[in-house]
Amino acid sequence: MRAAITAISYHLPEDILTGEDLAAEFPDWNLAKIEKKTGIKARHIARKGELSSDLAFEAAEKLFASGDCDRNDIDFLIFCTQSPDYVLPATACVLQDRLKLPITAGALDINQGCTGFIYGLSLAKGLIESQQAQRVLLLTAETYSKYMRKEDRSVRSIFGDGAAATIIEGKENLSEDSIGPFVFGTDGKGAKNLKVCGSGLRSQECAVDDDGAKGLFMNGPEVFNFTLRAVPQCIDDLLNRASISQDDVDLFIFHQANRHMLQHLRDKINIPEEKFVISLEQSGNTVSSTIPIALKESQDQNRIKTGSRIVLVGFGVGYSWGSTLIRWNST
Repeated sequence: MRAAITAISYHLPEDILTGEDLAAEFPDWNLAKIEKKTGIKARHIARKGELSSDLAFEAAEKLFASGDCDRNDIDFLIFCTQSPDYVLPATACVLQDRLKLPITAGALDINQGCTGFIYGLSLAKGLIESQQAQRVLLLTAETYSKYMRKEDRSVRSIFGDGAAATIIEGKENLSEDSIGPFVFGTDGKGAKNLKVCGSGLRSQECAVDDDGAKGLFMNGPEVFNFTLRAVPQCIDDLLNRASISQDDVDLFIFHQANRHMLQHLRDKINIPEEKFVISLEQSGNTVSSTIPIALKESQDQNRIKTGSRIVLVGFGVGYSWGSTLIRWNST
């Protein structure tokens, strides 16, 4: 029994924040320069009262409506979010009921950001290949917009809200692993450089500025430097574990942080442009959903074929990073 991705869908909120909208709020903003650097022209923003679970619900319902999977066949739900409905109960339990999944299904939340999809795939693979589950629904969803301060144009220009639903299931007829190996890394010294101040029990020890403001804080230069240090080595380690060369990879899909960071990574790792995905112009950085959204868009654009080898890489808040190799529908 080997685990494989068999279906992906995603959902973005209806409300859109364009570069022109931000430029109207910040008249001194150089819109053309910012859009060129970030690669983002629009991002979808959840409305008041619209939560991560709502976005995840819509993504999952879209997947079930496609006929790719029957909800009654799901025996485990993993929900990855850093903007849950509640501290408790787990939002995965709320979603199990809303989606009318079997009460025999397991359900858990994982609090991971930009590496969340990689972690979710690893957990799903482990559940399936240890015969604890046959069909896992992995939901990733974020509403970072609810943490952002209106005056913080740096994070508002980058992050968008969104959700993705991915089915991972066990297959008996696969001739090789369809998911894996994996490489993970963590450096908690960087935790202070990307956090939501005022969001937890240590809220009094954290502020965005000297005035004690609360909300999403990001030290962009430090996060950028960390990424350039960690990601190239992460990919080298993955290729070594998989016993393949970079030339054997058909497509590289990284966490869609921003164009500036992605271009620097592509140049540093020397990845051909035709093998590299940049897919954030109309959705922005949707955190844990950027990789599955980019996967689905690449599939729809016929950039992925049966048997394609694809390297997936997540990196960001934590600091956390991780990568895996997938073979698309390999048999």
